[in-house]
Order: sequence, then structure tokens, then C-alpha cells
Amino acid sequence: MTGTTQSPAGLWTRVLAFAFDYLAIAGYLVLLVLGGVGLRSLSPNLADTLFGSPWIGQLTSFLVLTLPVTLYFALMESSPRQGTWGKQRRSLRVIRRSGERLTFIHALGRTLLKFVPWELAHTCIWQVSHAGEDVPPVITVGFVVVWVLVGANIVSLMVSPERQTLYDRLSGTCVVREPAS
Repeated sequence: MTGTTQSPAGLWTRVLAFAFDYLAIAGYLVLLVLGGVGLRSLSPNLADTLFGSPWIGQLTSFLVLTLPVTLYFALMESSPRQGTWGKQRRSLRVIRRSGERLTFIHALGRTLLKFVPWELAHTCIWQVSHAGEDVPPVITVGFVVVWVLVGANIVSLMVSPERQTLYDRLSGTCVVREPAS
């Protein structure tokens, strides 16, 4: 991290920041579930069209859940505050390795890399829910890949001198703690 005096954020600070963000995501999920229940009761045919098949249901879920959450992270991390609501609660900022603020495109790329395991898990879960008793082995492989990626990100964060996950390294970013004022 050239040009900056902030210290890198460690694992537990980042986990707690994400836990705060997940409170907001969980609130949004509650609204989506209530909307889905309402849709099912008001228009069962439309609900079946949107969620009845594994791939159309996955696309619908991506558009109403993953895309808005991805945009939330990218917009907040490229904003002047340089962090999501959870990161702000923990006095964290996402910066380029040079110390500069992320552009929206840079923040979006980082977020897409960050959410690869999340979206792969959603895809596997969605496919399992439609697979019946014979779950294809590719879904099991998908779940293994999710846990390998999560583990690799944690290990990378713990061994990197700048506390970078794999997605931070690939996107050239760091999460830093603001100095106490």
C-alpha cells in the first residue's frame, strides 16, 4: 500500500464488517420473501414462470438478489466513503494499492470476484432444490469449489502482509483501517 499510513484490516474486523452488511442484506431478503409470498398468492402463474424451472429461477434470483447486492457493494466502495455500511461501522475503507479511491468499474470488478463463491453456492443450492433425489455430481463439485475458494481467501488474508484476500490481490485493492481520530 504505497502512499498510505492506514493499517491493513484483519480477518475478524472484516468478518464483523460483513456481518453488519449482512444485517442489511437479510432485511432485503425478508422483503424479497414477503414479495414472493405476495406474488405466489396474487399471481401463481407468474410465480411459476419466474421460479418454476431451475435456470429461469436462478436468473430471476440473480436479478432480484445478487445484482442489487453487488451494486450496493460496488457503489458504496467507490463512493467518497469508500466502504459499505458495515465497513463504515468498523472504520474500514477499500482502496487501490496506490492508496487511491476505487472507480465504480474497479469496485464492480472487485465485488464480482468477491461474490464468485456466493453466486456459485446459490446456483448449486437452486439446482439441488430442483434435482429431486438424484443430485448430479457436478453440484457436489460446485459446493467443494465454493469451500476451496472461501478457504483460499481466508488463508490469503491471513498470510498476506497487506491482509489481502485473493479477490483483493486480483483487483489490486486493500481494505484498511482508518487511523483513530
